[in-house]
Amino acid sequence: MSKQTALIIAPGRGSYQNDELGYFVKHHGRDHSLLKKLDEMREGLDQIPISDLDQAKRFTLSKHTNGENASLLIYACAMADFLAIDRERYDIVAIAGNSMGWYLSLACAGALSVTSEENRAAHLINHMGTLMHKQGVGGQIIYPIVNDDWQPDHKKTALIDEILQEAATKKLNLSISIRLGGMIVLAGDKNGLAFAQSKLPQTGRYPMALSFHAAFHSSLLDFVIPLAQEALPIELFSQPQIPMIDGRGNIWSPQACSLEQLYDYTLGTQINQTYDFTKSVETGLKEFSPDKIIILGPGATMGPPVAQTLIANQWRHKGQVFQGKKSFKTLQEKTPFIVSMGIEEQRKMVVS
Repeated sequence: MSKQTALIIAPGRGSYQNDELGYFVKHHGRDHSLLKKLDEMREGLDQIPISDLDQAKRFTLSKHTNGENASLLIYACAMADFLAIDRERYDIVAIAGNSMGWYLSLACAGALSVTSEENRAAHLINHMGTLMHKQGVGGQIIYPIVNDDWQPDHKKTALIDEILQEAATKKLNLSISIRLGGMIVLAGDKNGLAFAQSKLPQTGRYPMALSFHAAFHSSLLDFVIPLAQEALPIELFSQPQIPMIDGRGNIWSPQACSLEQLYDYTLGTQINQTYDFTKSVETGLKEFSPDKIIILGPGATMGPPVAQTLIANQWRHKGQVFQGKKSFKTLQEKTPFIVSMGIEEQRKMVVS
């Protein structure tokens, strides 16, 4: 049986929630070598071990979702999932990720070593998560820009643009943090976010504030760049072994990267400018035309944004077009194109 090609999607900060409690142990066991290394590192820093977080009796929002704990907890789950993919069945052609998922992409692709004694990927991710927990400012809110059938709603997009223009006129700090398929994440300070929330019509639970999220991917975090670069040297980075797609839709090819540019993007541009996850997925689809999209755990929150991107691009699979939520789900049930490792039935399709 010939291999299928796969585009890997790494999740962002909000992917480990109450339903994911125990995710690592459930899928990878208590004796996984990665978990042991991470626990040793955290104990050396006087931080809660990842195994303690994952095996806690109950999920606590303040403990499990703050940057100091959530970042490496999500990294542990996602990296172990990536290592569990059956390489006899899948040829991984590219990796993309949402927001913090860019750091995970670097790890999966080998641009940040996972196997080295010091685990450079874990060091960078843990440091950035801790830095944001201690010094992060501002916040984020999320709002849908699609209709109930996940098709683009141009009136909602236009409204977002109007709000941003009016905020700029009023000299309020408000900007697009992440383009997330059928969602827009806005970043700002207290006044900027309050203005946006006053202007956005209530749609179910939206606009929704993201707990323990600073104003990442915005100018409010300009001050973080020198702090990150002072603590994290370029020597942490190496040439990727798999193509990576960043938050602008740019491809970083194996053995052809300028490490200086990769470093400047990761600990520079990526911190204080909009992260266009939608564009990264579009690039992955159009440049690599994968047989499958595999979404790493924990959770399955990245499924809808990826599906909404497919619908916006009228992507064709098995001779049929993804036209909306209903058609996507029908096609997905017959011949899954998106495989989420956080969903038990789908997980079986990619692990040996």
